[in-house]
Amino acid sequence: MVLEIRQADGTDRDAVARLLDEAFRDDPVSCWVFPDAAHRAAVHGKFLGVFVDVALAEGRIDYAADGSAAALWLRVPAGAPEDGGPEGDVPALMRAVADPDNERCELVGRLTGAVHPTSEEHEYLLMIAVSPDRQGEGLGTALMRPVLERCDREGVPAYLEASSERSRRLYERLGWEFTGEAVSLPDGPLMWPMWRKPHPVAEPGA
Repeated sequence: MVLEIRQADGTDRDAVARLLDEAFRDDPVSCWVFPDAAHRAAVHGKFLGVFVDVALAEGRIDYAADGSAAALWLRVPAGAPEDGGPEGDVPALMRAVADPDNERCELVGRLTGAVHPTSEEHEYLLMIAVSPDRQGEGLGTALMRPVLERCDREGVPAYLEASSERSRRLYERLGWEFTGEAVSLPDGPLMWPMWRKPHPVAEPGA
């Protein structure tokens, strides 16, 4: 499908945060971090809004022109700090901003950061969200494809953490592979770190 994509800026911050909130409200990881549904509804958007701020400041957000989907990317250099992931001590900030008494806000970032690869420069898909009423239309794939094609041309790998079996299957179809070391949230769901090696690009006329 053809999807009109633009780069989000600060004026889109709240709209992107709302989109992430809506798309991930019932995600297994979000339900683990905030088990009470009413409390989750109150603080979940603040929690994910920190990711939006990080991507706006240090990376980029590819945003569907109609507001239906967004992908948050960071270009992570080799040797990035492991504490809380390459983007720095975001887990502590997420807890402080969203739910200071809830250690799970911070723990999920600590656990994923501990397994995040640091040996090679890569594109990190921090989050990708599609509006709940538009899921299943291929918007996520269309949003990712230009970045993955650029990774292939530049010989740059990509990385993400899948938070559900459904999303893991989608990413596998796009060339990501499970690293073999799942993140097990205490008394909660698994997360699957996934690495995508750059694919060979055919020479013109080949």
